[in-house]
Amino acid sequence: MNKSIVIKNAKIVNDGKVFHGDIKIEGQRFSCIDTHITTTEHDTVIDAQGKFLLPGMIDDQVHFREPGLTHKGTIASESRAAVAGGITSYMEMPNVNPATTTIEALEKKFDIANKGSLANYSFYLGATEDNLEQIKLLDPKKHCGVKVFMGASTGNLLVENPVALEGIFRDSPTLIVTHCESGDVIAENLAQITQQNYIPVINDHPKIRDAKACYASSSYAVSLAKKYQSQLHVLHITTEKELSLFEAGPIENKRITAEACVHHLWFSENDYTSLGNQIKCNPAIKSSADRDALIQAVKNNQIDIIATDHAPHTWQEKQVDYNQAPAGLPLVEHALLSLFDHVKHERFSITQVVEKTAHNPAKRYAIKDRGYIKTGYFADFILVDMNKPTPVSHENCRYLCGWTPFNQHEFSSSIEGTWVNGQQVFDGNNIIELSGNSKRLEFNR
Repeated sequence: MNKSIVIKNAKIVNDGKVFHGDIKIEGQRFSCIDTHITTTEHDTVIDAQGKFLLPGMIDDQVHFREPGLTHKGTIASESRAAVAGGITSYMEMPNVNPATTTIEALEKKFDIANKGSLANYSFYLGATEDNLEQIKLLDPKKHCGVKVFMGASTGNLLVENPVALEGIFRDSPTLIVTHCESGDVIAENLAQITQQNYIPVINDHPKIRDAKACYASSSYAVSLAKKYQSQLHVLHITTEKELSLFEAGPIENKRITAEACVHHLWFSENDYTSLGNQIKCNPAIKSSADRDALIQAVKNNQIDIIATDHAPHTWQEKQVDYNQAPAGLPLVEHALLSLFDHVKHERFSITQVVEKTAHNPAKRYAIKDRGYIKTGYFADFILVDMNKPTPVSHENCRYLCGWTPFNQHEFSSSIEGTWVNGQQVFDGNNIIELSGNSKRLEFNR
C-alpha cells in the first residue's frame, strides 16, 4: 500500500493567491488542501516551513531531439533536466529526424516517452505543405496540437504556400501553434546587410531576423485565424511591434493567444558580444526595449504563456562561424529560476509566474486535471526556496549537451523538490529515478 504524503507549513501559490497551508497526496493526486491537515503514523510528512509550493511548470514548447538528433539531447536526458528545473509536463516539437509529420511517427515518440520520460509529455504533429489529411486525423483528446513553421524552417516542415496554410487553418481539429518569421523579409534583410561582400556576424542576427520579419508572419497567422475562427497560439513573440496583434484579458476569452520565452525575457542584443552563438536562436533575441515590452505584456495579459523553447546543440556545434552555427539554446533546467529572479526584482509577482507557466498552459490546451494545486488533480508540484541561491555552471547543468547560457550566474532561488503524479522525482540535489511514473497528457476537448 502506498503511503499518503503530507506537506506541512508551505506557502501555497495557486489561482492568484498565496496562503499558508498543508497538502495531502494519496496515490497520484491531491486529496486534501487545507490550512492544517492532521497526520497519522501512516503518512509521510514533509515540513516545508518557509518554502513556496507551486504547481509544476507545463512547458508547451521544447525540442528534446529524439529521434535522430540524440547527440544533442534525448527525451530521457532532457526530461530529467526539466524536472530538476521544476517542469513537470512538456509538449515537444516535430523538427527531429525524421520529422514528425505522420500520426505513425507521432505515436512512436509517445512510445519513446512512455519508456524513458521522467516528466509528463505530449508531442506536436508537424505541418507540411501536403499532409493535411494527417492533420485531420489528430485526436483533440489525445494530441496537443499541430506545429506550423511559417517561413522559418527547412525541409518539408516549411509551410509558405497560401493554399496549404488556408487548409490547415480551416481544417485542423486541434490547436494550431506557429513559428512566425517571414522568409522573404529575412532574405531581403540578409541581401541588404551582405552588400559589398560583408560577412554577417552574430550581432547582425536581430537585424536579419528583425521586427518586420516577425510581424509580417505573425500578422498573417492572426489574419488566417480570424478568417477561419481557428484556435491559434503564436509561439515565442520577440518584438514590441507584434504585441499590437494580441488583446489583453483573461485567456479563457481568447481564440488567439501569445507566448513569450524565458530567454527573450532575460537576454537582449547587448548580450551577443559576450555570449555569441550561445544565444543564437530563432526568432532572434532583440533589443532591451523589446524585452521590456514583453515583460510589460506578460503583466498586462497580452502575453498569455511563458515557455522555454529549449533547443540544445552541442558546444562544438556552437563554436563555428555565425552563419554555420545552429539556432537554439538549452533552458529547461533554469527557466523557472530565471523567472524567480524576475520576481525578486519585482518585474513579476510569484502568482503571475504560476499563472503563465502552469494555469494558463493548462487552460489553453484544456489539459485534464493538471496545472493547479487542487483536490482531485494530479499532484504535479514543486517546492521552492526563494532565499537559497543556485550557482550555475557548465559543469553542474544536467543537459546532455553539457553547457548553459547562464554559466557563472547565481540565481536567487532554488528548486528544493519536484513531484510528478504524486511521486518525488527530484530532491533538490539528485534525480530520483522512477520507471513508468510519467503519463501522456490528456485533453478535455
